[in-house]
Amino acid sequence: MRTPVKVAAYVAALGAVLAAATGVGAAVGPLDEPAPPAHAAGHAAGNATGHATGHAAAEPVRAPAPGGLAVAQDGYALRLAQRALPAGEGVPLAFRLEGPDGRAVTAYDERHERDLHLVAVRRDLTGFQHVHPRLGADGTWSVPLDLTPGAWRVVVDTAPRGYDGSLVLGADLLVPGDHEPEPLPAPATAATADGYEVTLDGGLVPGEPSTLAFTVTRDGRPVTDLQPYLGAYGHLVALRDGDVGYLHVHPEGEPGDGTTEPGPRVAFTATAPSPGDYRLFLDLRHGGTVRTVAFTVRAGEPAGDPAADPADPADPAGAPRTDHPADHPADHDH
Repeated sequence: MRTPVKVAAYVAALGAVLAAATGVGAAVGPLDEPAPPAHAAGHAAGNATGHATGHAAAEPVRAPAPGGLAVAQDGYALRLAQRALPAGEGVPLAFRLEGPDGRAVTAYDERHERDLHLVAVRRDLTGFQHVHPRLGADGTWSVPLDLTPGAWRVVVDTAPRGYDGSLVLGADLLVPGDHEPEPLPAPATAATADGYEVTLDGGLVPGEPSTLAFTVTRDGRPVTDLQPYLGAYGHLVALRDGDVGYLHVHPEGEPGDGTTEPGPRVAFTATAPSPGDYRLFLDLRHGGTVRTVAFTVRAGEPAGDPAADPADPADPAGAPRTDHPADHPADHDH
């Protein structure tokens, strides 16, 4: 049995991990420091079908940099009310998003049916939570989280009114106590949660848009009556191992547009910026409840063995809660 370590010691070791991660995520700058303007990253993206003109070599295509690696961007900054919180269930987290004028932002454009999405995950990619905080009149967001000891990353995905596109910022949160980092589960193409079996078809190709298609069954029968969740029949969050880089993921179609059905297949497009391991967290709504299923995918290599045993839903490396009511109070914006 491994010996638990104190978070203080873990944080010291974390410096070495972050140093290695910086090489992976250097395109967006150091952790918790301002990132380059969003439009600069946009210029880095090329045409995947581009070709050389004359004798000039084709300019290499660069995938969009992952989000959430910086605490500030384009004049906006994520400010946590506290950089350390105690372990426990329902621990209140409060934060503000400050604009270029230094004031708290109070007006937002809706994205995926919410004004702001918050992802909280421990740096070993356990304890994943995707929640929707409440906004107070003074511009302070608040939401309860279930926290275990360790180093956490808090990522917000939002669109301040008048901002061009989505703004994704991240900040570190420490939870004191004995801490035993969990190893990343091996890549696999099958996982279970609360009696639902989900298989993954497809993988991530560094620098290229890739399709990730999930098939949902229950008791061996296809689930064909998934319920819409956040504007689609599923919501996918992809995080890079090492620096917790947040990938932009786009669902395939939306309910009612005639291009998708309510299961059993749910598909997304994502672009991995680099080779390496990524953790996928798939949210599905069925019977009025949202369940989370987790996968590990290695970009640049074939997906895991489809014959491998499904991940244990109680595996601590997965989401701490595999099901939660869709009408959880924190899921409603104000």
